Amino acid sequence: MIGCLCIHGFTGSPEELAPLAAYLQEKTDWQVVVPTLPGHGNGATLEGISHKDWVAYAEKELKKLLSACDEVYVIGFSMGGLIASILAAAYPVSKLVLLSAAAFYVNPQQLYKDIKEMISDSFKGNLQGNEMFQRYKRKIIHTPFSATIEFRKIVLLVRPLLKKIKIPTFIVQGEGDGIVPPKSAAFLYSRIGSDIKKIHMEPGAKHLICHCENKEQIFQAIYTFLQDEG
Repeated sequence: MIGCLCIHGFTGSPEELAPLAAYLQEKTDWQVVVPTLPGHGNGATLEGISHKDWVAYAEKELKKLLSACDEVYVIGFSMGGLIASILAAAYPVSKLVLLSAAAFYVNPQQLYKDIKEMISDSFKGNLQGNEMFQRYKRKIIHTPFSATIEFRKIVLLVRPLLKKIKIPTFIVQGEGDGIVPPKSAAFLYSRIGSDIKKIHMEPGAKHLICHCENKEQIFQAIYTFLQDEG
């Protein structure tokens, strides 16, 4: 049996990866697991949560899959991509998929455009219909500064480990991402130690790559990569 661990992003939830998880479950008989990291999810708080808690929880979920499955893939979104990379450097994972992985954080030019659009929608009385506002209002309002520091620790922790990743890796990045700049994907591609790695830049796609307009084609590319024997 094949297992697939999907790890969501900072202040996010499994919903960030839900469309991809559903796609894989429909196409395969794999055991697809999308856990909620400590301090995330409805009613939870990030206050007092350490980056070590996030990594340890993902590690626990990975160990469950490794004990139950013949082969395990790990998919990580945003900060989850960094956690996935940490696991791939330390455990016998077969393949790694990084989605909008946050080796760098905040793309100023694109974020400026997104904020201008959000302000425009506010003046038009359409703020509640603005996708960025709906997706990120919880981050803006409820994220303690201490949690942001813990996120930064994940970024620093993963960088020296990238060269230890020797498994096939697929990196997907939206060119219109205002949260993670496109240079993050290029950085990961250059640093990951695998001889088998590919990168896909999606024109116009923003940070939530699994919810973008062209998501079905992206999912197909991920599925093909995971199915490939190479």
